[in-house]
Amino acid sequence: MSNIVFSVENNIATIRLNRPDSFNSINEELGKEFIAALDECASNDEIKCVILTGTGRAFCAGQDLKEITDASKEPQYDKVLDERYTPITTKITKLEKPIIAAVNGVAAGAGANLALACDIIIATESASFIQAFSAIGLIPDSGGTYNLPRIIGRAKAMAFAMLGDKISAEEAERIGMIYKCYPNDEFEEKIQKVAYRISKMAPIGLALTKRSINASWNNDFDQQMQMERDLQIHCFGTADYREGVQAFVEKRKPTFKGE
Repeated sequence: MSNIVFSVENNIATIRLNRPDSFNSINEELGKEFIAALDECASNDEIKCVILTGTGRAFCAGQDLKEITDASKEPQYDKVLDERYTPITTKITKLEKPIIAAVNGVAAGAGANLALACDIIIATESASFIQAFSAIGLIPDSGGTYNLPRIIGRAKAMAFAMLGDKISAEEAERIGMIYKCYPNDEFEEKIQKVAYRISKMAPIGLALTKRSINASWNNDFDQQMQMERDLQIHCFGTADYREGVQAFVEKRKPTFKGE
């Protein structure tokens, strides 16, 4: 991989978008490597938590516009969506491992919405988010029309999508768009601490927490209560639950194995 830096250490995978000269904008090659990295995260049992971040001053500037305006080839917009943004967003959402968006700089267009598709979003204080689509006559993609109104409400989502306002990391935290905003000099340390905490938690419980919260957006109350019941009964039957209770009784830290 040359457009993605992928590493695994201490059960934490890091997917680092690596086209800093173009603010980590997404082209065909990066898209393919991104999908491959997400597939590795799904299949590798060593990985308990995933960090998604960028190299340099940007998290991700969205689609590489030079690619789709290249006069030497006919743009295939359906292919770009069907083979790139839809599968990436879907894999982030359905990955049964926690994925942290570590927004280290500007997150624009699809870059903003890929961050919003993650489970925990943490930004450095110099980061910003912008729904850049309306400026070029497009609609938000990469799950933007789905996630944004559910996270911050219809009124703000509609305004941000139509007006394309830049939202600072501080404002994003204030309105509940992201979990935390940290000073630049503390950002890396805070990200690693959150990822480490998650990597030591019970994998099955976390996976089913993600599944049930995502399902709650479409379930009615009765359906959600039934889902909670079924998944909780499953958790009660795990070795991790027994280990958690035993560790609590013995006043020690649990050692979860995902069993």
